[in-house]
Amino acid sequence: MKKTLLLLTGISLLLGSEIFAQEYSLVPQKKWPEHDKEGKYYTVSGERHGQSFFKKHRFPEVEYEPGEKLTFDIYHTPDVMYHWYRLWAEKYPDITELYEVAKSFEGRPILQMTITNKKTGKHTDKPAAYFEGGRHGGEVTASEAVFWLTNHLLENYGKDPAITKLIDTKTIYVRPQNNPDGTNMYLFSEQRNRSTVRPHDVDRDGLFDEDPEEDLNGDGVIHMMRKKAVTPEEKENANYIIDPRDPKGRLMKRVLDGQGDYLMYTEGIDNDGDGRFNEDGIGGLDLHRNYPENWRPDIGGDATGRGYTQFGAGEYPLSEIETRSTVLWLLSHPNISVVNSLDTRVPMHLRPPSTSASEESMFDKDRLLYEYYDSLGMSITGYPWAGDVYETYSTRWKVNRITGDPLKPNPLFGHGPDFGYFYYGAIWYGDELWNNGAMKDYDGDGIMDDYDALMWDDEENGSNGFKPWEKFDHPQLGEVEIGGFHPKFFSQNGPPWVLESWISKQSLFNLAMAMDLPQIEIKNVEVSKSGEEHEIKVTWTNSGNLPVALEQAKLVKIVQEDRLMLEFDKDLMKGYENAKVVITTPETFNKTIYAGYTDAGETKEAVFKVKVNHNAPVKGKIKILSTRGGYIEREITLN
Repeated sequence: MKKTLLLLTGISLLLGSEIFAQEYSLVPQKKWPEHDKEGKYYTVSGERHGQSFFKKHRFPEVEYEPGEKLTFDIYHTPDVMYHWYRLWAEKYPDITELYEVAKSFEGRPILQMTITNKKTGKHTDKPAAYFEGGRHGGEVTASEAVFWLTNHLLENYGKDPAITKLIDTKTIYVRPQNNPDGTNMYLFSEQRNRSTVRPHDVDRDGLFDEDPEEDLNGDGVIHMMRKKAVTPEEKENANYIIDPRDPKGRLMKRVLDGQGDYLMYTEGIDNDGDGRFNEDGIGGLDLHRNYPENWRPDIGGDATGRGYTQFGAGEYPLSEIETRSTVLWLLSHPNISVVNSLDTRVPMHLRPPSTSASEESMFDKDRLLYEYYDSLGMSITGYPWAGDVYETYSTRWKVNRITGDPLKPNPLFGHGPDFGYFYYGAIWYGDELWNNGAMKDYDGDGIMDDYDALMWDDEENGSNGFKPWEKFDHPQLGEVEIGGFHPKFFSQNGPPWVLESWISKQSLFNLAMAMDLPQIEIKNVEVSKSGEEHEIKVTWTNSGNLPVALEQAKLVKIVQEDRLMLEFDKDLMKGYENAKVVITTPETFNKTIYAGYTDAGETKEAVFKVKVNHNAPVKGKIKILSTRGGYIEREITLN
């Protein structure tokens, strides 16, 4: 809570006139570098052994101040996104709620919006989906997809019948920027990082962030450096050649150590003199390896040296506020059945498991649901891959393109999709957008790689995605050349003019999953009387395409079974068997009917029996409580 000082003017008190109050913060307010219009440098918080300030740079691909009209042919800063979310909260007060769900490592607000028709019930009483972007600061396409989906839902409410019904009956939670620190640094400077900007000793030399990349030629972009191998040591380590497929000599091809002509580095210098370049830049933790399910220690954290570790895992599970806020929000909102937490840049619908084969670790019924969404996703987006992390993602290229060895499944630990399924029991994807520009197989080798990206850049993108190699006198390496693909707006994210085609298709897949959410509906309440007893038969169905609980959700008890309750005024129920109203069936003390889990399309019924010991009409209320199918009430009258 901010401490505030209420200043009251003495005159207004004496005269009894209106009291004017003004609120002042006693806590110093930080001015973020992106808000400092005069400052020339972008400064990052945290104590590190390397520099924490970098020359500001504005990219033509980014909108830094909000315009009058929102378009998706340009990338948007977190502030621009938040501007529109605040406008939407004002414009659509009946179906939106905007709030700060957490503060980032540096203290920036992480905003989230709830979208549902408030007049049709509380958001927590409805089946729900959750969509998140921006976990990896540089993967800004992911944030844009959540941003686009939000705009699409709000603009089409009341116009599109399917979207209107969705918002009337379901809840959609959207978080476009889960790591505003990393995203702002990425968009306001040449710097890049994996996730959070928290200082981290990546190379485990006892120093934190001591060797960041540097923009040596001053163009605002960190490109690659190629150096011709000259010395015997360089020739022994050289592992790149000029790819013969490109007659202009632009493309580099990786080969085995000692079989190349060149060495490749990211642009910068070796700040700590360890012979490696830019290996310990700003941050280094990975928010997508920080989840509690199957978490493993970071590199060097295994005392035996023979176990598994996970690069970027963090000090302990949920050590980072950005991940922790996601997990705690979800655990406090178990009405969520569908999640997609988006990344870039492998065009793939990415799902669990991340440490084992699907067949050996998933319930068959759940696996088949995931396989259905794999297929649905590819039909909507056109991505070439969909499937689990452990096998499909790891072996999608079939062979190692350097050694020729067949690729084997490879585990990722502390991964979001595994938390989402094994711990949270939901349909959880971690989809990857964009494809490095490799739009089609130009050379017909069956693989879309950097060559295909280069050809597409020449053919469709005006050659703007690749910087021709330019000689540079490096202070440590001597003569090098700087150039290559634009790392931010070609390799990691696409050129702005293709942005909307990617984010709209991804969002339509997310929307399709949300449309399938479970939905408990009462079909009929039939009241009959036999002697002194009334019989109330309740029939309900799950009209959604998803069950109210995956098999895994039942196993880990994240979802309670569906329950029916019959309530009357408490005064009518006093006196046990002598009460004016006695529920005789069920015979249990709490009078709750436990109905198991309602499958997609399934219809169930249950019966209450009630004895009414007076002649006046009695009103009661049928309640169905389903953790993920929703909460529903129906009033009845006896006598």
